[in-house]
Amino acid sequence: MADRHQVVLDTDIGSDVDDALALAMLLGSPEVELLGVTTVYGDVDVRAQIARRLARLAGHDQLVVVPGAERPLSGEEAWWAGFEGRLYPDLGQEVFVEDMSAAEFLVETVTARPGEVDVVAIGPLTNLAEAIRTDSAFVRSVRRLYVMGGRFDTPEAEHNFHSDAIAAAEVFASGMPVTVVGLEITTRARIGPSHLARIAAAGALGRQLEAEVRQWWEYTRRQWNHPHDPLAVLAMLRPDLMEVEAVRVHVERAGPQVGVSVADSAPSGQAREGAATTHVVRDVDVDAAVEETVARIEAAGRRGAP
Repeated sequence: MADRHQVVLDTDIGSDVDDALALAMLLGSPEVELLGVTTVYGDVDVRAQIARRLARLAGHDQLVVVPGAERPLSGEEAWWAGFEGRLYPDLGQEVFVEDMSAAEFLVETVTARPGEVDVVAIGPLTNLAEAIRTDSAFVRSVRRLYVMGGRFDTPEAEHNFHSDAIAAAEVFASGMPVTVVGLEITTRARIGPSHLARIAAAGALGRQLEAEVRQWWEYTRRQWNHPHDPLAVLAMLRPDLMEVEAVRVHVERAGPQVGVSVADSAPSGQAREGAATTHVVRDVDVDAAVEETVARIEAAGRRGAP
């Protein structure tokens, strides 16, 4: 039997389509209980409304969605593609939680179930850093944090880490158990026309995702996209598809290399003793990962509206 997962998703959904695909994967995974979604970076209310709409299309009408931090701890301006939410009519009718912050929701949800809740973070890590600052018990209570972010083969900053380098640095310095999938891994995978045809056939959710994917393809002037964030989901659900290494991750907080991430191999003794709590993905079965991504999205569409 597949390992069960209680999950909170932290996302900057609405720009690059990979966030929407990752959410759909979670909604289509029978071994996942999605406890809630928190949004981050920029217009977090619009992002929350998009998440709510996609969940309803997948038949999850009661999904809890909590808007989070609009601005990074680093003070960087949030990048905004400009088309976020345009494909969704009457988006303002989507209801989200307004009486608590994302950090408060994360702390409350995770500490109420110590050692039981996984967090998947696929945007800038502002909400996670704020949760750590809010209550140190959060770090001790998370089962594992799965992150899409960083780049570990060249000294180049990846978007999520660069967008809030202070938050990323604080998360990786916290001692929380983390598995991180970097850009050098995610860019090896592609969603192309044949995959999109399968997604489009998966009910109302699939048709909405098809529109999102095509919007992103037009924006990037390509006929494919990298499933960056879905690979973070698969690091949790299908670790057998990946090879990981125990490391210590450092993120540059400021200066000319702000957001650059470095993964140093942990001494073997520390890795054995559990002192190195961070795992970086070093390899992935690309074909199997893409197939798993599409199949889980198809499953979400079949469960929702036709």
